[in-house]
Amino acid sequence: MFNYRVLAIIKRELRERLFSKAFITTTLLIPGLIIVIFGVQALLYSAESKNLNFELITENEELTSAFMTEFSNADFVKEKHYVFLYKTMTRDEFKKHLEEIRSKIVDESLTGVIYVPSTALKNKKIEYYSKSPQNIALSRELNGPVNKVLVDAYFMNKTLDPEELEFARRGVDFTGFKVSEEEQIKEEGYGNIVLAYAFTFLLYMSLLIIGQITLQSVIEEKSNKIVEIVLSSVEPKELMTGKILGASITGLVQMGIWLFTIMGVVSSSWMTLPADLVLEIDTNVVLYVLVNFFIGLVLFIGLFATVGAIFDNPQDASSGTLPIMMLIIIPFFIAFSIMENPNKPYAEIASLFPFSSVIVMPARMTLIDVPTWQLIAAILINILTIIAIFPVAGKIYRVGILITGKKPKWSEVFRWLRQ
Repeated sequence: MFNYRVLAIIKRELRERLFSKAFITTTLLIPGLIIVIFGVQALLYSAESKNLNFELITENEELTSAFMTEFSNADFVKEKHYVFLYKTMTRDEFKKHLEEIRSKIVDESLTGVIYVPSTALKNKKIEYYSKSPQNIALSRELNGPVNKVLVDAYFMNKTLDPEELEFARRGVDFTGFKVSEEEQIKEEGYGNIVLAYAFTFLLYMSLLIIGQITLQSVIEEKSNKIVEIVLSSVEPKELMTGKILGASITGLVQMGIWLFTIMGVVSSSWMTLPADLVLEIDTNVVLYVLVNFFIGLVLFIGLFATVGAIFDNPQDASSGTLPIMMLIIIPFFIAFSIMENPNKPYAEIASLFPFSSVIVMPARMTLIDVPTWQLIAAILINILTIIAIFPVAGKIYRVGILITGKKPKWSEVFRWLRQ
C-alpha cells in the first residue's frame, strides 16, 4: 500500500497545506484565541454589579447592630458601594413591610431584602427577597460576613475566648499534596488543571479544523473533477492513504508547534507564574500526547475523507459529518468534566475508549498518574479501530469518489460495500 505514488500524494498534500494561509493563520491564531477566550471569561467573572441597595432586617436589635458593624467594615461593601439599610422587626411586621416595598423590589430601586429570623441562630437559615433571588455571586460574598455574625452571636454567652471564636468561624483551607510512586510527595497547585484545559482545547480545535479542511478538500477535488485526473495515475486507496497521512502529518506539525511553544514559554526565566499556577510539563507527556494525537487524527481524518467522497457539496455532507462531530464534542465535554474530579467512574473508560481517548487521556494524565498499561492500551485500541474501520471506509471512498450527480441514499452507500 505504501509506495512511491502514496509518497507523491503525501508530498502534494504537505506542499498545499503546510505553506497555506489557513495553516499559518490557525497555527498563529488558535493560541491567541485561547488566551482571548480565557481572558474574556476572567473579565466577565470579575465584572460584578455595583451600587446596589439592600435592606437587612433581623428580629433582634443586638443582631441588627452586629450586622451593621460587620458589614460597615466588609471590603466588598466598600469596593462595590453597596448600601445597606438596617431594620429590626418581627416576622408579622416583616410580612407587612415586604408588601409595602414590593413595588421598589419590582422596579429594582431596591435590589433585595435579607431577612435574618431568630431561628437563624440555630439553623443558619436566612431569607433573601429580590427580583433575582438566585444571585450566586452575592450569596458567595454574603456567606462569610453573615456566618461570622451568627457564630459570634451563638457563642456570645458561652465561655469561649476570642481565639476559640476565631477558630470556630474560620473556613477550611485545603492544600493538595501529590503522592506518586516515582516522585517525592509535594504540594500541587492548579497549574496542571490549566494545562489540562489547554490540552483539551487545542486537541478539540485541531481535530475539528483539520477534519473540516480534509472534508472540503475531498469535496472540491471531486466536484472539480480533479480527482479523476489524479486517479488516472494512482489507485483510489493510494489517494485516500496519501491524503490521510498528509493531513495527519500537517496536524502533527501544528500541534507540535503549539505544545513545544507552551513548554518553551513556561520554562523560560521571564515567565513568572504564581506558585499555585506553575505548569509542570514533562517532555514524555508531550511526546505521548503527540503520538496519541497523530493516531487519533488518522482515525478521524479517514472518516472525514470518507464522508467527503460520498457527497458533492458541504451542505449534503453535513448529515454524514454529524456523527463524527459528536465523537469529538462528547469527549471534549467529558474532558472538561474530569477537571473537577479526575477519578469519576467514567473517566477511565472514556480515556481508553476509541475516539474519545484522543482528547480525554491527555487531560487525565496531566491531573493524575495514569498506569503505563492504560497509556499503551489507549493507543493500541485506536490502532485496532483503524484496522477495523479503514477497509470499510476504503470501499466507500473507492466507489463514492467517482460518483457525482444526485445525493446518494445511505442504502446505496451500504451497497457500495458489496462492490
